[in-house]
Amino acid sequence: MKLKHLAFRKTINNLSKINAKPVSGKSKDLSTISATISPSLYPISSVQSYAYLQNPKNSKPISAFIRYIHSTRNTMLSYASVGEELVSCDSEDEDDGTVNEFLSRFIWIMRGKLIEVYTDCNKETIDGMLLAIVEKVVEEMEKGGIEQMVGSTVVMPSQDFSEDLWRTVWEVSNMVLEDMEKARKKEKMKQFLQSEEVKEMCRFAGEVGIRGDLLRELRFKWAKEKMEENDFYQRLGRFRHAKQEKGVNVLDKHAVAAEDMPKVASLPKRKGKIKYKMYGLDLSVPKWAEVADKIHERGEMIWPQEPKPISGKCKLVMEKILSLKMEDDPSQLLAEWIQLLQPTRVDWITLLDKLEQNPGIHLKIAELVLREESFQTSVHDYTKLIDAYAKENHIEDAERILNKMVESGIMPDSITATILVHMYSKVGNVDRAKEAFESLRSYGFQPDMKIYNSMIMAYLNAGEPRRGESLLREMLTRDIKPSEDIYMALLRSYSHSGDVNGAGGIANSMQLAGFQPNTEYFSLLVKAYGQAGNPDQARSNFDSMIKLGHKPDDKCTANMIAAYEKKNLLDKGLDLLIQLEKDGFEPGIATYTALLDWFGKLQLVDETEELLGKIAELGEVPPLKVHVSLCDMYSRAGFETKTLQALGVLEARRDELGPHEFERIINALIAGGFVNDTQRIHGIMEAKGFAASEQVNMALSAHQALSQIRPLNRWPSR
Repeated sequence: MKLKHLAFRKTINNLSKINAKPVSGKSKDLSTISATISPSLYPISSVQSYAYLQNPKNSKPISAFIRYIHSTRNTMLSYASVGEELVSCDSEDEDDGTVNEFLSRFIWIMRGKLIEVYTDCNKETIDGMLLAIVEKVVEEMEKGGIEQMVGSTVVMPSQDFSEDLWRTVWEVSNMVLEDMEKARKKEKMKQFLQSEEVKEMCRFAGEVGIRGDLLRELRFKWAKEKMEENDFYQRLGRFRHAKQEKGVNVLDKHAVAAEDMPKVASLPKRKGKIKYKMYGLDLSVPKWAEVADKIHERGEMIWPQEPKPISGKCKLVMEKILSLKMEDDPSQLLAEWIQLLQPTRVDWITLLDKLEQNPGIHLKIAELVLREESFQTSVHDYTKLIDAYAKENHIEDAERILNKMVESGIMPDSITATILVHMYSKVGNVDRAKEAFESLRSYGFQPDMKIYNSMIMAYLNAGEPRRGESLLREMLTRDIKPSEDIYMALLRSYSHSGDVNGAGGIANSMQLAGFQPNTEYFSLLVKAYGQAGNPDQARSNFDSMIKLGHKPDDKCTANMIAAYEKKNLLDKGLDLLIQLEKDGFEPGIATYTALLDWFGKLQLVDETEELLGKIAELGEVPPLKVHVSLCDMYSRAGFETKTLQALGVLEARRDELGPHEFERIINALIAGGFVNDTQRIHGIMEAKGFAASEQVNMALSAHQALSQIRPLNRWPSR
């Protein structure tokens, strides 16, 4: 029997080595423990303990407790029988693991508190005290009394323990339950961290360039949201099941309100005796304590901290911060909040997440937070703020944050460079976009399709399709398939500039890449060859489009008419229109505008005005090109009144005029002899920042010289 008693004592000693760390802090008044143990508890048979307790130098009043223990040796048999049952009994209940963990953590913490108070007691004496306390706790757990004690705020009276001791047991029990709940949440969070939905979101984030600490924070955030969503539906299911068992309609809100949900934490209810087993593993070996410490330290590194609870004045200040407006200065409130809370990084992140509902003040506070030491600012924090400003097209603010980032000694990384490429490409600053693109390569980061697309569009917007095409070739060498939109953007750029070679090369690349040509594809090729003065090749592409089953639209037909205009092949142009009308084609405003411009250059006034009437019948506003053509025709034909009318429309729409249109109007006015009007239009052209060509300047000089010698004769007004 004595061997069984010692075995149980060793088991209790081993409990202190389970994966739980001692909790710092002073115990309540445990010095009165000597008077708190009733004669129903169990003795200590250690000779050393008895000799030590007889030492008159002991300053702790525990002699009554020890005398009682040695006076009740007969209870050793009953205690040993309990130890035998606890050690040898196998449990199949699901709650055994929870109770085992609770007792292990409880004994660890209680041992530390006893050692702090009874510094002169040896290990055997401390073990005896633990045996008495744990046996009483186990007894209360079996009766259910410990659950009431843990969930209450008033210390329970007992004939065995004093109020001080019960208060300490109550505090330790609550502390253990809180730690167990945190551990349970961590284990549950691990499952959601490995869920397919979170993995898929992380993969997507990695594809868009999110790496390192930022990805880790987002991963925990997504997993936490999934866990909270799962908990909500589980609680809802349990609530519905409980109501159905009671025969209550879950849709009856009055019946639901009548039931109060339990909100206090408690130990699991037991159906039988507590069963405790160590599974044959001796955790008293010192190496297991070292393993537990290392696991705890590693958990603190990889597990996100929880924000501090906010209440009282700090909560009021935080509500004021959340209600600030764009024009308000948050510095004073922020300083007060910092002084009250002493925030860590997780508290700052929680505040910024709540401020996302107030976009006006969010960016302002996010910028102020960067200089706070407690925020532990990293490169990702600067990058997130730069990205936010870039999405709002606040280029100056984004560049200001970038300068602050460099001044603070933090250099941009690949994610920052990616954001800068997109930002500068969007606003058309090709030089800065190129700098960011090259810096991205210097980091050893390989651009993805989105970065290539942004950089190619930046080159195209700057009128440099050749550089854009070189990046497209680079994508192909890296086995990145460009999208059809990129091919079409390059073809469009070459077509507008009349670069036949570039347009033909992109067209061939599209066919090799497997893209099927559409109507816009052929229309751009027709336009490119037309501007290059090759109407035959333009007509060849036009006929190929029809053979492939694509019906020419109004824009494509207008491009074909413009191609014939380059060589003044009016007969072929009219024959094409007659043939298309037989096939059911109806000219639109683009085709009429191309014909009107052609007839205007031929001085066919009546035919031009007839086309102008057809455009009016369509019910659409004539494009700017129509008014330029009319001004050119009427000025050269000498119709002063109609010239001035067309010129008045053009002056009203001066913001839409480009250098090419200005030069055509000036040449027409010079040809018609409109001296004052010519000088006025030339002044408007210079005011808009357009420089006239050398040919136009020579014509203006000659026109002014002739006007001073003799006035020019105009044709009579029509």
